[in-house]
Parts: sequence; C-alpha cells; structure tokens
Amino acid sequence: MSWNLNNDKPIYAQIVERIQRQIISGFYKAGDKLPSVRDFAADAGVNPNTMQKAFVELERSGLIVTVRTSGRTVTEDEGLILAVKTEIAKEQVQDFLLKMKEFGFSSKEILDLLNALLKEERE
Repeated sequence: MSWNLNNDKPIYAQIVERIQRQIISGFYKAGDKLPSVRDFAADAGVNPNTMQKAFVELERSGLIVTVRTSGRTVTEDEGLILAVKTEIAKEQVQDFLLKMKEFGFSSKEILDLLNALLKEERE
C-alpha cells in the first residue's frame, strides 16, 4: 500500500493515522509483530526519527507495545482496538454531518440519503 504522505499535516501524525487504520481494520491483528522502525521508515520513505516519533505516539495510545527482546507488537487488548475504532468512526461521522449541514441538508435529508445509498450498496 502506497504511503501518499502530504504537507497538510505533520508527517508523523499521518503515519500514526495510517498505522491506526491498519490496526483497526485488521491488517495488523492483536498481538502481531510490527516491522522495525527502520523497515517502516524505508517503506514510507521517511527519516527513521520521524517513524520513531509516530511509534512513541502509538505506544502512548496503547495500540502498540514494546517487548524488550522482540520489538513492537500490536496490543492484545481487543477492547482497546475496538474503542479506538469506534472513536475514529465517530469523528468521521461527525465531520460528515457537519459538512452535510453546511451544504444545507436537514437531519431527515441526511438519513434519507444514507438509507438510499445503503440500499443501493446491498443490491
């Protein structure tokens, strides 16, 4: 998967978000060993210090843990992973709702549109 980093926000923050997405989507599962900082940095085309900063942030959130002899792994706390997934989803929905309200849609119109799109997706 291409990293597609941009200048809109700090690189380390984009890396944190990407690895969070990979964890909550199941790309990296609870307990999985993660590539080294150097391997991740080389893959992303960033300085290892930038990647290290992202890893520190992910450790602070509890999504990854450092095992002294075997590197970093995804937390085995599936409840934490679900909580992070739910929080990120809520943020996305709140952003969506704000934009739709800015476009002039009422709550009912938003629900009608979502229901129509979900129905199309099921078919």
